[in-house]
Amino acid sequence: MSWLFGYKSKVPPQGADGAPEPPGPPPSAAGAGQAAGDVNLTKAERKAMEAYRFDSSALERAAEAARTLERSKHAREALELSKMQENTRQQEYLAKVKEYEAHIETSKVEQKRVDHEERRKTLAEETKQQQQRAQYQDQLARKRYEEQLAQQQRVQEENLRKQEESVAKQEAMRRKTIEHEMELREKNKMKLLEAELRAKAKVDRENRDLTLEQIRLKAEENRITVMEGIKTAGSVLGQGATALLTDWNKVVTTVGGLSLLALGVYTAKGATGVTARYVEARIGKPSLVNETSRFSILEALKHPIETAKRLKNKPTDALQGVVLQPKLEERLRDIAIATKNTKNNKGLYRNILMHGPPGTGKTMFAKRLASHSGMDYAIMTGGDVGPMGRDAVTAIHKVFDWASTSRRGLLLFIDEADAFLRKRSSEQISEDMRSALNAFLYRTGEQNPRFMLVLASNTPEQFDYAINDRLDEMVEFTLPGLEERERLVRLYFDKFVLEPAAEGKKRFKVEQWDYSAVCSKMAKMCEGMSGREISKLGVSWQAACYASEEGVLTEKMVLDRCEAAVRQHRQKMAWLSEQEKLDHKSITGGKGFLPQ
Repeated sequence: MSWLFGYKSKVPPQGADGAPEPPGPPPSAAGAGQAAGDVNLTKAERKAMEAYRFDSSALERAAEAARTLERSKHAREALELSKMQENTRQQEYLAKVKEYEAHIETSKVEQKRVDHEERRKTLAEETKQQQQRAQYQDQLARKRYEEQLAQQQRVQEENLRKQEESVAKQEAMRRKTIEHEMELREKNKMKLLEAELRAKAKVDRENRDLTLEQIRLKAEENRITVMEGIKTAGSVLGQGATALLTDWNKVVTTVGGLSLLALGVYTAKGATGVTARYVEARIGKPSLVNETSRFSILEALKHPIETAKRLKNKPTDALQGVVLQPKLEERLRDIAIATKNTKNNKGLYRNILMHGPPGTGKTMFAKRLASHSGMDYAIMTGGDVGPMGRDAVTAIHKVFDWASTSRRGLLLFIDEADAFLRKRSSEQISEDMRSALNAFLYRTGEQNPRFMLVLASNTPEQFDYAINDRLDEMVEFTLPGLEERERLVRLYFDKFVLEPAAEGKKRFKVEQWDYSAVCSKMAKMCEGMSGREISKLGVSWQAACYASEEGVLTEKMVLDRCEAAVRQHRQKMAWLSEQEKLDHKSITGGKGFLPQ
């Protein structure tokens, strides 16, 4: 309908015959004057005025167009077309309204999504802030707790220091009191002794004359007695000598008897010495030997049952009842087989050095090696040689003489051999120890078919070079690894706990718990411990059971004893000096040999 009212119409209005109409009259003077007055208004004021302005010419043009349209033959069609156009615009307007409403709904949904996302981010940020706040509060609480602990520790240290100072003061006062009492007691003794001496001197001065008279009488009597004795002896000897010299038969008899007597004395003395040395070499045990499987006639008479057991014992496996690393086991088994065959073929024995931390089974393997080879063993300690002084050389010769008389062959095991076989060049050793070392080197200069030498030491680097030259095999015994420790713990648990409980001994029972898991756990706890320490741990389990009220061994008791043993081991390691740690390099070694 815009063409009807004359706005936004680009086509000029036409007449009834289709010709364009002339333009309308110009705007009135009043309108021109008003337009001229609007120039002075602002843009906003002009827009406000246009809203209330009315153009009458548009109505005139509309009326004229309506009259023209009525006169036209296409008036009805134009009206219908106009209606259709208006309906189309209404439909387009409704579609735009629907589209706008849909856009508004979409905007609302998007706004809700954005609000939800913002709310989620806000909640996440609040959660993060709360976590940070909680962590900060936890840090503050920990810091306050640490400060409280430090303050308590300082207070405890201060109290301990005050207590120590108090104890030191009390000790000083007690010491001063004791010293004062001893000083007073000494003064009293001196005064008493002085008084006694003065009284004695006074009595001696008063009895001096009487004492002198008694001495004179005793001297006179003694002189008379001596003179009479001399006279009597002289007369007797004179008569005897006269009778002897006048009778030559008596002279010859006397000389012969004295000669025979002297010959008998010297012969008996020599025979006694030879017999004693023979008995000592064949039957007796040298003083340096502390333990031996070789028995004498006297020991057989004293202990017949043990002697019978020794005779019945058959050679056993050298590695029976031991726990060791596979490589070390293979090497020791070769040594045992070679030693046994050497003994059977009467060959020359090889000398062995076994070194490593204490408690790793060196002594036990030496005994098993002798039993496996069918030999006797003798154990001596290097620390026993030093205190003997000059007698050490003789004692060492006696040991080797005694070892050479063994019919079965003797395994001579010297424990802590570095005690007297130290380096002569760098070590400050006495002349007696040097002589003992030289005697040992002299007796071990060549390999012997009678005895086998086995040395054991924790510090083999201290040996003299000549000792190292006499060694044929060197075997290192190290601490057990995890697998060996677990086998040892299980072995000692069976030996000291399960077997006594199964035998039904009094006051020895075991609760039901997972023994295997506990043994594996204790094996991990016992890192760095030797076989001897683990065996002592097994004995401590028995002690814990015997000390309990009901005689029942629980899992807690076993683990507590294990933790105590671990703490003691760590304390022992902490006590080692730097030099001892250097000397015992293998104290933290890996897998090794451990006795069962």
